[in-house]
Amino acid sequence: MGRSRRTLPEELLLLALDPTTGTTAQPQSLDLGLAGAQLVELALAGRIAPDGDRIAVVVPRPTGDPTLDCALELLRRRGAPVRAVHWIGGPRLGLRQTYLSHLERCGMVHAVAGQMCGVLPTTRYQATDNAISREIRSRLDSAIRTGVPPDPRTAALAALAHAVGLGKHLYPGNEGRSSRSRLRDLIRHDPMGGLVAHAVMDVQNGVGAQPRRGPASAGGRQATAGGRPAPEPAHGVPMQPQRGGVGSMARAVAH
Repeated sequence: MGRSRRTLPEELLLLALDPTTGTTAQPQSLDLGLAGAQLVELALAGRIAPDGDRIAVVVPRPTGDPTLDCALELLRRRGAPVRAVHWIGGPRLGLRQTYLSHLERCGMVHAVAGQMCGVLPTTRYQATDNAISREIRSRLDSAIRTGVPPDPRTAALAALAHAVGLGKHLYPGNEGRSSRSRLRDLIRHDPMGGLVAHAVMDVQNGVGAQPRRGPASAGGRQATAGGRPAPEPAHGVPMQPQRGGVGSMARAVAH
């Protein structure tokens, strides 16, 4: 593998990868989760920090990870803190494939060529070492089973897994209901993970196109919870339609 530590986007993707079929669970929301996982990873590296419901760059120095550094540079270019929901709701076509290709280069998955309906070429990805996925999964299982507050990385992973809907994939059926509930509860153990997870869910619910409503200001604009006029979206940050949520975007993403 060549590295002693995996990033959160990589771990989230490995959690979502079905070891039998080689497909990813919840592909429509997974791209949003990967964008959110990048934010959490950058926060853990000390490069960005939450500023209310926004993300601010505090140390623009590269991390050495090309994909993370690309996201960091884009955030830096905004010139001002960006609402997490606007960043996550931006176009992320190809992000999942970028990480799958990266995992393949690292030797953690291998590509298997196939065909859909006997005609369309497809590529599925099989884990080369299921022990890696089992180790990631065991961290979540331990946090759920013991009730001991997990480390920030595991708490953020749990929050993202819940946000993209992996609970039913990891803990299926009626017997997994209590585990899914506890997975959701782990969201409170990491502020950054919680902020990002809620932003992912907001985009999926189609509420990312406008600030949360508050008391109307005298000028007619909605005010934030702190009483300030709600800020306009950062320039150049794509906005999500109020209807359709992530579905319209995700239909353009190959399974």
